[in-house]
Amino acid sequence: MIKGKQSIAFEVSPYLEESASVVGKKEGEGPLGGMFDMVAEKDLFGENTWEEAESTMQKEACLLALGKAHLAPESIRYLFGGDLLRQGVATSMGVETLQIPMFGLYGACSTSGEALALASMSVAAGYGERMLAVTSSHFGSAEKEFRFPLGYANQRPLSAHWTVTGSGAFIVGKNRSHVRITGVTVGKIVDYGLKDSQNMGACMAPAACDTIIQNLEDFERKETDYDRIITGDIGYVGQSILFDLMRGKEHDIKINHMDCGMTIFDQNMQDTHAGGSGCGCAAATLSAYILPKISRGEWKRVLFVPTGALMSTVSYNEGASVPGIAHGIVLEHC
Repeated sequence: MIKGKQSIAFEVSPYLEESASVVGKKEGEGPLGGMFDMVAEKDLFGENTWEEAESTMQKEACLLALGKAHLAPESIRYLFGGDLLRQGVATSMGVETLQIPMFGLYGACSTSGEALALASMSVAAGYGERMLAVTSSHFGSAEKEFRFPLGYANQRPLSAHWTVTGSGAFIVGKNRSHVRITGVTVGKIVDYGLKDSQNMGACMAPAACDTIIQNLEDFERKETDYDRIITGDIGYVGQSILFDLMRGKEHDIKINHMDCGMTIFDQNMQDTHAGGSGCGCAAATLSAYILPKISRGEWKRVLFVPTGALMSTVSYNEGASVPGIAHGIVLEHC
């Protein structure tokens, strides 16, 4: 059922049947360390390059989710996956062995929301019994892709984020579980003209505000109708901006807001500056921390809003701004 300008409310809601999370060593040392399904001892995951390591993370996350659900890859109709690298090479090379028909996605750090939205829409529309949504990021591969290779040892400003080495995989299907996806709000490109790629929180916060406001309008809800409104990785800088933007729209989400980038790391002990980021940040936190709370009924309804800063080395070097996007996924206990 179409809701408002940008949202869909599912008449028959698909379920999050199972999920899995795979992270690196630094993430395993953080506050959520004991909650992840797999923590690597070394961030190369036994591979020769950061890119191969990221592909391995995606494959392991998919296999773990399938294993937990006691399913074979053949039981999945379509796979929706993406990462931060050019042409989605981490995903395509990671899921190749699964031989599941695949849609490659790019929504920057919002990719987990994009994948879950498309997977749930496909299941609700009857295009398959089960879909697999997966995404990942890797600190080493992202630094090399967007900033400087690690061997350069550049100094990071306090507004910079630490890209999460992690992957999250989710099986969306018709079989009943304790978490269902009841609606989605597809985000728009929002560009305030900011050009600082080392301050992604400021670039993404306007998109998060836009999607949250639109979700509340489309579903005719108040912010207090959600136990938590959870952004993907706007971090400490972006959170402050988001609160100001929301108040300007006469909404206050300070009490029930949570940010995955602020949750996955200990800012004081782990020197991650503005917080975590990357496709794997929201995905791994959703699987390891958020879904169990919804499944147990601690949170009855959550608005999950992963956020992305849409840029490339080419666009940045040519002086282009860094627009943002955010997708809203409504998750409910059942």
